[in-house]
Amino acid sequence: MNERALLRQMFDAAVATANPSIVVPPNLPDPPVGHTIVVGAGKAAASMAAAVDANWPANRPLTGLVVTRYGYGVGALRRIEVVEASHPVPDAAGQEAARKILDLVKGLGPDDLVLCLISGGGSALLSLPAPGIDLADKQAVNRALLRSGANIHDMNCVRKHLSAIKGGRLAAAAAPARVVSLLISDVPGDDPSVIASGPTVPDASTLAQARAVLTRYAIAAPPAVLAHLNNERSETPKPGDPAFARTLTRLIATPQASLEAAAEVARQAGYLPLILGDALEGEASEVGRVMSGIARQVVLHGQPAPAPCVLISGGETTVTVRGKGRGGRNVEFLLSLAVDLGGLERVYAIAGDTDGVDGAEEVAGAIVAPDTLARAAALGVDAGERLADNDGHGFFAALADQVITGPTLTNVNDFRAILIRA
Repeated sequence: MNERALLRQMFDAAVATANPSIVVPPNLPDPPVGHTIVVGAGKAAASMAAAVDANWPANRPLTGLVVTRYGYGVGALRRIEVVEASHPVPDAAGQEAARKILDLVKGLGPDDLVLCLISGGGSALLSLPAPGIDLADKQAVNRALLRSGANIHDMNCVRKHLSAIKGGRLAAAAAPARVVSLLISDVPGDDPSVIASGPTVPDASTLAQARAVLTRYAIAAPPAVLAHLNNERSETPKPGDPAFARTLTRLIATPQASLEAAAEVARQAGYLPLILGDALEGEASEVGRVMSGIARQVVLHGQPAPAPCVLISGGETTVTVRGKGRGGRNVEFLLSLAVDLGGLERVYAIAGDTDGVDGAEEVAGAIVAPDTLARAAALGVDAGERLADNDGHGFFAALADQVITGPTLTNVNDFRAILIRA
């Protein structure tokens, strides 16, 4: 098997391990005495709902609604409505779906069950602005955060505090019903309060921290947003709130499990896998340079392991867009890696978002090889200039080295692998 094919096989294994049809059924709760309402949001929400619909007892009542990204639906389900909406910037379809979800869980009793299906992307898709804030305000803040280089923890701190449904408010609305949440993690550290901005778990972050995020990234928020963040009565439900007394949260797919699946593929192919971490963060270009240094150490000194080996990592880097390019953290990482490696022999790499979308592009990521820079130069494409312009997508498109999967219907964050041949 050649290097490119092996890297792609590793990426595909990482995605397959988080397939909702595999991870949802063994984690379903027992049906309650009363009603079961299924709600959810995220890029995997429709495929998770399909797994519930297919595996829930036919003689037990089931209804609900989930919202997913445009193009990530799975067709009509028998008992659960699927709505598609915009991601990463929220739209009116997502707002209306969130309003319907909140209405579905209100008025339930202690014998009822709310089964909440949460995955990455849910913050934008489950967009119901807090009172006094309109959708345009949330869209403006969201766009600014996406371009600022803010990490997912900071972004979701703000999103929770501008929402009528996230930051634990969905669980508060469902009480006293039992709430079971099945989570597919796409965030470094797998913190349930950060995944889709934690609609069913307590929120330890504060209004003051949300205000500090806007200040740190020099985001000029609309007046209504600032007024809301300065109103202490707008605070989210905190740990210890009785609204969470009957909630249960299960992580059913994680970045670490996907990295381990990819590592096994590498091992079977005769490469020593080294998992460097499932929660690596930072500017994508800087992480690319760091990873280049580790790969160079392997080639030159056989450390931290001799070739053949594969350096595997996950997490979520960021891109502060300063140029005219479209960003995309995986392609930015790869372009920085390639530039820093300078065509070093024996080194190949792949990076991609496991949901199939890098940034706002319908492209998962790309592949780098020792001849990447030379092939680009032959086409008149300057890698350094493209990196400075945040145009990784344009660079790899010119080389036909993009990784395009289409909607994967799951999301366990970014996957990166650097293969060093013997």
